[in-house]
Amino acid sequence: MTNDIRNIFDRIAPVYDQLNDWLSLGQHRIWKEMTVKWSEAKAGDTCLDLCCGSGDLAFRLARRVGASGKVYGVDFSPAQLEIAKQRSQSQYPTPSITWVEADVLNLPFEDNRFDAATMGYGLRNVTDIPRCLKELHRVLNNGAKAAILDFHRPKNSAARTFQQWYLDNLVVPIAQHLGLKEEYAYISPSLDRFPSGQKQVEIARQVGFAAATHYTIANDMMGVLVVTKA
Repeated sequence: MTNDIRNIFDRIAPVYDQLNDWLSLGQHRIWKEMTVKWSEAKAGDTCLDLCCGSGDLAFRLARRVGASGKVYGVDFSPAQLEIAKQRSQSQYPTPSITWVEADVLNLPFEDNRFDAATMGYGLRNVTDIPRCLKELHRVLNNGAKAAILDFHRPKNSAARTFQQWYLDNLVVPIAQHLGLKEEYAYISPSLDRFPSGQKQVEIARQVGFAAATHYTIANDMMGVLVVTKA
């Protein structure tokens, strides 16, 4: 990921969770819970959350794997990781999560390490999607699943129009009110560059995943790519 993107996420870190609540009307919690369920993480597993941000998916994974499991939350933004650590320390019992500052294109883990993985709103921002998915494939155990949640452009023209209106008239103005217009204005062009669900499935299979399915949610404005390593 570029330094520009890293700087954006460092700057939005203090209001990231609040903005997600406002901009999704609280629905992002449901989408994240669905994503964790699709990963099929279970008690005792060692799990990975890529682009973990302030830790929402990592905390959900930690609850599923329990005291006998382990979760690693990876992000390239030190400001986001600091908030995740603070949130972790405020919980009782403290979840078994190790926070790691790293690039998802070059993960600091050995092959076949993880039993399940998640990623939320991160794949759209990486500079090399095939490489990111290949790294994820490398660190997953055989038979492990990963679930990747992100925005995407709907196929339906009316839904696309609504999504653009929503971004232009709700997301950016709220961000502007918080002094973060530039930081959130990048969402629309990032959606234009992001591969369709079908293309994501093709890339996942090309890098080695045995199975890949893209599920559309939120009226096709979001999707979850679920991949399985043979």
